[in-house]
Amino acid sequence: MNTASITRKQTSFRLNEDLLKRLQEEAKRHNRSLNNLVESVLMAFVAERPNKTTLAAMKEAESSDNLETLDLGNFRSFVDSL
Repeated sequence: MNTASITRKQTSFRLNEDLLKRLQEEAKRHNRSLNNLVESVLMAFVAERPNKTTLAAMKEAESSDNLETLDLGNFRSFVDSL
């Protein structure tokens, strides 16, 4: 991610003191700033939403009567052969 072209807006939040302390400890443990840790966690959270193609595939899989069952024994043999 190219941070030079990203515009940031300063804001404030009210957080539970215990949560804030845990976040600060995690940031320190990972050698990151609190801001960097929180921003990364929030970015990961909003990025988890599937795109339209994935949502359509999920809907198709949920409504399809023609799904095949994966034979894990054969799959493991296939992976082992690689």
